[in-house]
Amino acid sequence: MITHKGTQTIHTERLILRKFTVEDAQAMFENWANDERVTRFLTWCPHESPEATKQLLELWCAAYENPNTYNWVIEHEGTPIGNICVVRLSERCEYAELGYCMGYAYWNKGFMPEAAKAVIDYLFAEIGVNRVGISHAVKNPASGRVAQKCGLTFEGTKREYFKASTGEFLDISDYGIIRSEWEPIRQEK
Repeated sequence: MITHKGTQTIHTERLILRKFTVEDAQAMFENWANDERVTRFLTWCPHESPEATKQLLELWCAAYENPNTYNWVIEHEGTPIGNICVVRLSERCEYAELGYCMGYAYWNKGFMPEAAKAVIDYLFAEIGVNRVGISHAVKNPASGRVAQKCGLTFEGTKREYFKASTGEFLDISDYGIIRSEWEPIRQEK
């Protein structure tokens, strides 16, 4: 059974996952939201100005009043470097799907698997989900490696399932982990 607790601060070895503030707009814009390398496989286009990012963060910050909102800024050494959130949530099925993006300068440093593992642990241990999923564009295999590093199992590919902000139809691979698979991993820690 799901017990909503909202976006709580999570500390990992190198990162702080916390709620966004409107003051994060400039760093978010500069570090990832304006970069087409980051947004290429996402639902949104690169932001054209810090003001556009600020307007989005005003909406996101207001959403924190709802306890079923799970949306973290990923902070490293005091700098916002990316975002991880629950993009789909089913209370009936006790299921959460994660979405994430990170500034190009921070790719290939193990930050996203570190953040995703922490969020997955939070969703199982604190919120009570039975399943966590991650979907990614086949053309973005690095996102799939994040899922694999977090212990998720490849479950299949949906052909031309997603239309990217570029207009391109993309094949999407699905990964998942269920509580009975997560519990032994947690006990190893």
